Amino acid sequence: MKFFPCSLFLAVALLWVVSPVFSQPTFSKQAFGSAPHDSLTEQEKRFPENALTGLTVAAGLEASLFASEPLLANPINIDVDHRGRVWVLEAYNYRPSLNGTQKSPLGDRILILEDTNGDGKADKTTTFYQGPELNAPLGIWVMGNQALVSQSPYVWLFTDDNGDGKADRKEIVFRGVGGEQHDHGIHAFVFGPDGKFYFSYGSKGKQLLDGRGRRLLDKYERPIDFRKYRNGLVFRCEPDFTHVEILGENFRNGFEVAVDSYGSVWQSDRDEEGNEGVRINYVMEGGNFGYMDEMTGASWRIYRTNLEEEIGRRHWHQNDPGVVPNLLQTGNGAPMGMAIYEGTLLPRTYWGQILHCDAGANALRAYTVENDGAGYKASMTNILEGTSDHWFRPSDVCVAPDGSLIVSDWYDPVASENRAGDFRRGRIYRLAPPGTSYTTPTYDYTTPEGATLALQNPNLSVRYMAWNALVAMGRRAEPELGKLLHSAYADPRLRARALWVLNRIEGISTRHHEACFRAINPNLRITALRTVRQRNSDPIEYIKLLVSDRDPQVRRECALAINHNHTYEAEDVWVSLAKKYNGQDRWYLEALGIGAFDQWERLFPAWLATTQGNPLATAASRDIIWRSRTKQAIPWLATLAGDSAVALNERARYFRAFDFIPRGYEKTLALLDIAKGDSPQQVAAHKMALFHLDPDYVRDSPRGMTALQKLLDENYGTSDYIDLVVRYSPESENQRLLQLAMAKYAEPIGRDAGRQLLKQAGSGFVWEKVNTGPDDGRIALLSSLQLIGSRESLNILSNVVLSDHQSRKVRREAIRFLSGSWEGEDMVLTLLKSGQLEGDIKAAAVEGIRNAFRKEIRTEADRYTEFAEDSSEK
Repeated sequence: MKFFPCSLFLAVALLWVVSPVFSQPTFSKQAFGSAPHDSLTEQEKRFPENALTGLTVAAGLEASLFASEPLLANPINIDVDHRGRVWVLEAYNYRPSLNGTQKSPLGDRILILEDTNGDGKADKTTTFYQGPELNAPLGIWVMGNQALVSQSPYVWLFTDDNGDGKADRKEIVFRGVGGEQHDHGIHAFVFGPDGKFYFSYGSKGKQLLDGRGRRLLDKYERPIDFRKYRNGLVFRCEPDFTHVEILGENFRNGFEVAVDSYGSVWQSDRDEEGNEGVRINYVMEGGNFGYMDEMTGASWRIYRTNLEEEIGRRHWHQNDPGVVPNLLQTGNGAPMGMAIYEGTLLPRTYWGQILHCDAGANALRAYTVENDGAGYKASMTNILEGTSDHWFRPSDVCVAPDGSLIVSDWYDPVASENRAGDFRRGRIYRLAPPGTSYTTPTYDYTTPEGATLALQNPNLSVRYMAWNALVAMGRRAEPELGKLLHSAYADPRLRARALWVLNRIEGISTRHHEACFRAINPNLRITALRTVRQRNSDPIEYIKLLVSDRDPQVRRECALAINHNHTYEAEDVWVSLAKKYNGQDRWYLEALGIGAFDQWERLFPAWLATTQGNPLATAASRDIIWRSRTKQAIPWLATLAGDSAVALNERARYFRAFDFIPRGYEKTLALLDIAKGDSPQQVAAHKMALFHLDPDYVRDSPRGMTALQKLLDENYGTSDYIDLVVRYSPESENQRLLQLAMAKYAEPIGRDAGRQLLKQAGSGFVWEKVNTGPDDGRIALLSSLQLIGSRESLNILSNVVLSDHQSRKVRREAIRFLSGSWEGEDMVLTLLKSGQLEGDIKAAAVEGIRNAFRKEIRTEADRYTEFAEDSSEK
């Protein structure tokens, strides 16, 4: 991930080290707010009074500046409480060594900003908490007098006991999360309509323990084995932080989840550098979202059959069976905070839509979501954009109690994972229709009428207060909630909220749920099913009510609901749902796959019996075979993959599907049958079949090795050759790998050959070749190792640099190659500091790290620059 808002973290470095209260930066007192942005000087453009001049606001909305420096700096995440106060999480202490700054010993701050006079600007600032243990936190969620703060390896619960706006107690509710001092750690919590908390962590999270360091139990009271899951995860848990559920896996780094009133979960995910693959996801419960290869954990960069044409889709393994589709891919960017707008103050076009901050694109966006079969599709609209001012870096968006939007902006010229361009700034904006004042409604949470009214507020903190008040009232709240639920004129989202609360009140009649199973609005039918799943340990009778529903999204929910349900009734439900699949809806197909998880051995033959002996007759049935995970599908999969009458590119998906079938003799024989024969037209198909065999079988089988050697000879010097060698590691190819590495050292294929040679032949083999032959050959081989960064490659390069037996020409090139990786840069710097380098070799070392990615490396290199220039002249 190339981006992280470290510019926020660094904005007030020197000022904060001196004092916990920011000094006033030196700004001109002259106001330039009315002047066009382009007419201002560079210095004038950065003044807070000119903050709005470079922004473009969508029609029907007006932006105002709620707060700016010096009241705050580096706002990484915000929340708006039930009183309309804006809570700001500052994060200065992020990777200071990477930016050449000093870490603040005072720690980061949690601020409360308040508008006390109603003019739409914050005029009161309270430091809720500051402490040295707050070390670049990533998320905050406010609930009454408490705040949950996420910062790997901890999640803290802060409590204000006396109402003075300052934390009196702090406790750890989760610990053990990876990603400390990394943006791929744990992120903010949000409140769901079911009363549960939803949250996520990125690919560095790895695990989650309770506040005492014990393993977590899931909703079935079973220990959660995090080794079963890949990369970033989305969770939900009870408000007492028990019964943790994993809703989705294999994300890279979703910065924040958002949950709508029906209980649907949404998230953005950041791509790796340069892929233009930022994505928005509907988090289909139980889904795999494809960041890494599901079976092997391999990167998207590793070759696989049936590759997606677009790099953005390839990044997320979108052609693989078992990967949930992306809702939308937004291209380059730096995705951050997200919310669902369920208010009515903003223009109608934003009602019920996803709001999302993309700091890399300098924009706050709305995603207009539409139904698309069993899933969704979406389009983008910018709400607030830094059209002229590319320092605008929105980090989070929240809905205030009056329905307006509050947006945080760390305001920096850089959108980078590790670098910052400005150390002082940060802004908070309010978006609302023109002329709308900032007012906060008040509610009586002690009565069913007042709390039910509050439940309809668009602000999550207000709804949290209302939800808890209504559940505490018990059956006394039922009449008012029932009135809202059964109102034909009420917004279906508000009706859904009422059902969620009723679902948590003991002794409430099931008539409310049963009525919603007959509701006209399909989202209410979905909500009804989701509520009974949380209420009942075996909701199969309710699932059966909807299995023939006319809406594919409702049927999708039925498929998800039978995940881990091993009853005979669940088998009948799945087969019925599978028969309704139309062959054109990937969302529906993946829901079937999630429902069949760990049950394919019994569900597949039951479905097969309904195909009248011809499961290949329709696109729908061929898709189910492609998505299945059972050996019983192998004969049909082999027929599809081996059909020479069909173009190979159309059969590639079936070859790829073999990778997801459990290993076994049946799979091996089927692939070998496809790979046999000498027809030149079938060479590519033979290679594809061999590629999907178990490598151990190929290495131990004369028949397999004969087929492999034939393909290696036919593909030598190509990426296909490298792919085969990487997969099977045949020692017989060591010499040819060496030749390829030396001949193509300046090209990716030569470097891939060098990497694989070092891996399978070992450092001893490579070292022997480095010490023999002419200098040009040695340099070529060393060049092929420069990007690896492994202990073995670094040892070879550094030993050459220090060897008296190598020529100075070889040593000079070796030190340059050593700086070709992150780990190598550190080693070059160590060698420079040790005084072991001299003359032209020292100059080459400085040249190699002068353009290092990390600022501290470049800074150290500058100390030797003058010497390097002198040596170069000599």
